[in-house]
Amino acid sequence: MEEWMRSALLSLSKSKGANDLAKRYGLRFGAQRFVAGETIDSAIAKVRQLNDSGLKVTLDHLGEFVSDRNEARESADYCLRTLDAIAQSGVTANLSLKLTQLGLDIDRELCLGHMKEILERARSHGNFVRIDMEDHTRCQVTIDLLLQLREQFDNVGTVMQAYLYRAADDVADLASRHVPLRIVKGAYKEPREVAFPLKADVDQNYKKLVQRSLGAGNYTAIATHDEALIRFARDYTDREGIAPSQFEFQMLYGIRPALQQDLARAGYTVRVYVPFGTDWYGYFMRRLAERPANVAFVLRGMANR
Repeated sequence: MEEWMRSALLSLSKSKGANDLAKRYGLRFGAQRFVAGETIDSAIAKVRQLNDSGLKVTLDHLGEFVSDRNEARESADYCLRTLDAIAQSGVTANLSLKLTQLGLDIDRELCLGHMKEILERARSHGNFVRIDMEDHTRCQVTIDLLLQLREQFDNVGTVMQAYLYRAADDVADLASRHVPLRIVKGAYKEPREVAFPLKADVDQNYKKLVQRSLGAGNYTAIATHDEALIRFARDYTDREGIAPSQFEFQMLYGIRPALQQDLARAGYTVRVYVPFGTDWYGYFMRRLAERPANVAFVLRGMANR
């Protein structure tokens, strides 16, 4: 039953009609648990609260699968304004983004131009940008663009998804180039031909990726809410004498806040992924799919309105 619901939620996450409907009615029915408002100001306010409690942040202005040049330009401009707002407010946060929101599916060079602008602005503020990994069909082009950008900019990294068979080889290559990596399990619906279908295999591969990146001396963001994997990472880094300055834990806004605080109090760097904006529907549905029990939370919110 849970697997059926997960599949249904991931399918719904790609529905343009449902996305348009969600935009029309705004952040309701529980989405605000995972999304920090629709504006830069609302996001900065959340960042300040998290910073005050000892947590760092990466901000993500939500958006993906843009098919219009003007929309891609608007997304790029919003990323630039977000970087400016971080600098002007004095909060501790960097930026995460998706290449499809910057026009990857329209024109590779258009997307590359937008990324160069964003990285130049981030560099001027002494900030860092993380390219989120999307579905497997965009994996190679994302890596290709990243490596091209790394020829000019060292303030950019990306994400590796443990459910992909190819991830171990990609991590070995990128870690050898000292590309900062965030290791995640993966949140898209992928075919068995390219991704591990079983959670146990994904978890085992996740451990391999963490070891491979850290073992290469590479800065690594260990992004998980899974306490077993967190224990593994803590034990591994202690055993191997890997300094806490070489890695951080990352978690999503609204998920396991007590665990975030526990890790921070234990002396680890903890960064919270804070999404915001009007194009929140796809992100929200993927969060529900990761843990279908969250659907009950949303239904309770609807019943109380």
